[in-house]
Amino acid sequence: MRSFPYPLTGSPDLRSPARYLLWLGGQQKATLAAGVLLGTVWMASQAVMPFVLGRALDDGIIGGDTRALLGWAGALLGLMVVQAVSDTATHRAGVSSWMQAAFRSVRLVGHKISRTGDALPAALSTGEVVSTAASDAFRLGEVYEVLTRLAGAAAAWLVVTVLIWQTSPVLGVVVLVGVPVCCGLLLFVVRPMQARQREQREASGRMTAVGADTVAGLRVLRGIGGEHIFVGRYRDKSAVTRDSGIRVARSLADLEASQVFIAGSFSVVFTWVGASLVLAGGITPGELVALYGFSIFLMTPIRAAADSVARFIRAHVGARKIIAVLSVDAAVAESTTPVDPPPPGAVLVDERSGVVVEPGLITAVVSREPAESTDAVTRLGRFEDAVLEEATVRWGAADLRHVPLADIRARIVVSEAAPQLFSGSLRAQLDPQGRHGDDAILAALEAASALDILDGLEGGLDHEVTERGRSFSGGQRQRLVLARAYLTGAENLVLVEPTSAVDAHTEQRIAARLGGARRRDGRTTVIVTASPLLLRVVDRVVFLEDGRVSAQGSHKDLMTSSSTYRNVVIRSE
Repeated sequence: MRSFPYPLTGSPDLRSPARYLLWLGGQQKATLAAGVLLGTVWMASQAVMPFVLGRALDDGIIGGDTRALLGWAGALLGLMVVQAVSDTATHRAGVSSWMQAAFRSVRLVGHKISRTGDALPAALSTGEVVSTAASDAFRLGEVYEVLTRLAGAAAAWLVVTVLIWQTSPVLGVVVLVGVPVCCGLLLFVVRPMQARQREQREASGRMTAVGADTVAGLRVLRGIGGEHIFVGRYRDKSAVTRDSGIRVARSLADLEASQVFIAGSFSVVFTWVGASLVLAGGITPGELVALYGFSIFLMTPIRAAADSVARFIRAHVGARKIIAVLSVDAAVAESTTPVDPPPPGAVLVDERSGVVVEPGLITAVVSREPAESTDAVTRLGRFEDAVLEEATVRWGAADLRHVPLADIRARIVVSEAAPQLFSGSLRAQLDPQGRHGDDAILAALEAASALDILDGLEGGLDHEVTERGRSFSGGQRQRLVLARAYLTGAENLVLVEPTSAVDAHTEQRIAARLGGARRRDGRTTVIVTASPLLLRVVDRVVFLEDGRVSAQGSHKDLMTSSSTYRNVVIRSE
């Protein structure tokens, strides 16, 4: 039993599909070399069989030499054993090469998805990414499996050419030139197929994207009665994909028919020339049998070439799609001029808005347009370096763009407004790194007023959460994510609208427990909210107008001194 994939060495070559395929091949040189060698032995042993059969006929049967007949029969038996063993070994090496290439590509795509953040869905649809990992990577791997047979077929063609040349130079020239010409004729069928396969792949990606969007919003669609609209869109995309698939199937049928016709025509011409030589007395009956066997065998290289071309086309299309995913740059990257992270208790400053986050306090950020306050505090988590080039954020004396990402992620945690839960046990969702015991998890759930959720689950913390936490209501997901945020124990915790989906009584409990959950050890908390229940318990409120700080102080003072602030807060009640 072997573990796939093998470790990656170096970065993939993304300059072109061909270079990417060559890079993948370089990652598995030993397996490919073994497959090519075994494939050569396999095909060459088949190629020699007609020659041995013809010699057995001439020397043993027609010549009446029993010893020669037994010798050539033994040689034929040995070739059969070699062929069987090498065929099995070639298949194993080919499948190994296929799986290594496919799993390496899947691994690269998976790493890119997990490290690119919001940049990937902004550049490519979900359907494109899913199709790339689920389909393109495995089609790409096929090329390395067929390479073993193609190399063997090429070697066998040369062996047959030499053997035929010894019998008849004319037939040797026919084979030496005819086989490549037959393979070249297939290109007239292959080129249209390449364009149709690319069209079918793009249509399939669009169809998958519509399907993924429909499934993701199915509950909402049913609620507003729009399910039939998206079903109709999916039906239309599916029909386009079906039609493009039919066109690809026609091209494949043309290719199959062409290779049968071309290979068959070559076999007929070759046999006719050989028969003419027999009638002229130029070759023996045994050599004629051998030539006929060669004519049948020579269909194998032509078929192998046609199959290889078709798979190379699919691999080229798949490699292009994989490169499109791998070429998306992450929104954040390690700085080339890193600086030391600031000491604990450093101030966070968003220079564009003027928001200053004082250490050890619970600070609320309020604005008439929630997007303004959300943008300001989200910048504190450094999710897009391009944004921070125009809106500098300072952490102590350091520019946040130059602080190592590991320090930022460990010390500054941003819990977004749209909570995300994944499949797995509830314990793993709340404490992904497994750093806390059940008592600490229960305490976080208590602080988030989420213990009642746990009481309703048969498995408790071992309850299996469905994908995206669909079995929970919006308010339940929000409270569970809040508990998860508390469990990070982050030095700086940013909460974006953490209670927007809960009722007033639950929000009151969360607000009352907020101080105890975050003020210990001087930890800093920033909350985007306009809820009076939360604003009453925070230490400091920062009010934004047009994206800039216009007032700050306690909630009570601002309610008295700023009519604009009061109107914003009152409307939220």
